Amino acid sequence: MVSMSLLFYKYVDATQEYVLLNCKAFSPCAIIGTFQSPEPADYPRAAAIAYAREGADVAINYLPAEEPDAQEVIALIKAEGRKAIAIPGDLRDEAFCKRLVEEALHGLGGLDIIVNNTGRQQAHASILDISTEQFDWTMKTNIYAPFWIIKAALPYLQPGSVIIGSTSEQATDPSEDLYDYAQTKAATTNYVRSLAKQLARKGIRVNGVAPGPIWTPLQVSGGATQEKLKGFGGDTPLGRPGQPVELGSIYVQLAASDASYATGQIYGSAGGKGMP
Repeated sequence: MVSMSLLFYKYVDATQEYVLLNCKAFSPCAIIGTFQSPEPADYPRAAAIAYAREGADVAINYLPAEEPDAQEVIALIKAEGRKAIAIPGDLRDEAFCKRLVEEALHGLGGLDIIVNNTGRQQAHASILDISTEQFDWTMKTNIYAPFWIIKAALPYLQPGSVIIGSTSEQATDPSEDLYDYAQTKAATTNYVRSLAKQLARKGIRVNGVAPGPIWTPLQVSGGATQEKLKGFGGDTPLGRPGQPVELGSIYVQLAASDASYATGQIYGSAGGKGMP
């Protein structure tokens, strides 16, 4: 199961203040989200809608097969009165990642916030069950794509811009059957912390969101065993899995101007499990 997303945001109304975000900190904004899976990618959907409600224009990226799901998200963004642009394509292709940034930049007039929300997750009982092709697919989706996108977008980011990566509790407490996925999330956590130090002098903040057991299509499309699904999220103090909508406000807050001292941080949302 693949749920890939890169989100760019650019705020259009530089005079209006919103409940969670003071848009005076940003110029107009673009969002690119990628929905490359058999079902809607709920993390990027929740984030895209949350940003649109705070005044962001949005461009989403997805595989052509995801057109119906993508159009649902486009409609929801437009319902908030924001511009919505669809850019289909595969993030495993470096050339496309560069083109994605260019199309978002020109379509939305600039970039202020980048959200890398990518994830291919497939459960395997043994490392012996993972082929080189499958391993490469996971790495290209979860690690290479954000690397290519950030490199392409960085020349356009001004002081006050924000980059947000989507990591996971798997980065610090990996499941035995998520060998490849878990290590990509550990890498995401570390690129957030490393890049935050590198870009601080440029006035660009870098943070991450680390969800725990969130109920998404990743789980039911090979990301978890049927046995694990029976009690999914039940071991948290809250006694349930989280919902994607419960992450939207976190992505917004990490981009807020009043979070200007937060960089290199990983914001956990794991139902009380204390991760990261």
